[in-house]
Amino acid sequence: MERINAVITGVGGYVPTYILDNEEMSRIVDTSDEWIMERIGVKTRHILKPEQGSGTSYMMTRAVKQLLDKSQVDPDTIEAVICATTTPDYHFPSTASLVIGNVGLKNAYGFDMEAACAGFLYALEQGASLITSGRHKRIILCGGDHMSSMTNYQDRNTCPIFGDGAACVLMEATTEEVGLMDSYLRVDGTGYEHLHMAAGGSAQMPSHESVDQRLHFVYQEGRTVFKHAVTKMSDAVETIAKRNGLTKDNIAWVVPHQANIRIETAVARRIGLDES
Repeated sequence: MERINAVITGVGGYVPTYILDNEEMSRIVDTSDEWIMERIGVKTRHILKPEQGSGTSYMMTRAVKQLLDKSQVDPDTIEAVICATTTPDYHFPSTASLVIGNVGLKNAYGFDMEAACAGFLYALEQGASLITSGRHKRIILCGGDHMSSMTNYQDRNTCPIFGDGAACVLMEATTEEVGLMDSYLRVDGTGYEHLHMAAGGSAQMPSHESVDQRLHFVYQEGRTVFKHAVTKMSDAVETIAKRNGLTKDNIAWVVPHQANIRIETAVARRIGLDES
């Protein structure tokens, strides 16, 4: 019996048209282009304005429509949609259900996956498992966030990092030796105090007090998160490379999630990859 693999056969994406650059950022909060570039390495970020659209589902819908237009697949053959996001439109219904409704997919079920920076990789693994098991032949995986909705523009340590956008891939079954070959996924569940949004969930429900204390925004201890990110990302790359006989001489790309150029540079150096 031939082995079934899961391969990405199409890509779609969307970013809002409004661009918040470092010059404008420096007028919003006490910062500068030099400060941001030295510590984060971000020149611009796309921001979803209310007059353009509303919520993560809007951006994901635009991305999925682009994907379907480019790939010319029959929408009725899409069997599932998985949406990885930390900024769902609502607690419920799921963002996936909104995307399915907006696009008009008639034969798909869907669900959301909240795993922050690792969300799309987790969705990729789950989607591939659905295909390699033989359960489904064609699914869509989305990753996207409306991060400006939870960014504190009074905190210069976090607000230059985040922007808004969404992307998606079409994943299909194949018997060729291509596709998602291996993955290494782990969670360190001990770091809540270093990176979180304190209020808005069932542990601390929204209240006048939580709003006044600005607890509905991203909180991050940058140095601690940076240290863990470099270590864990480097370990993951080294693990997957060793397991698959890869070395710095035959690895063409390492594609991180681009939270911080210093993290990317540090990871490349730690595993011995040329930055080019």
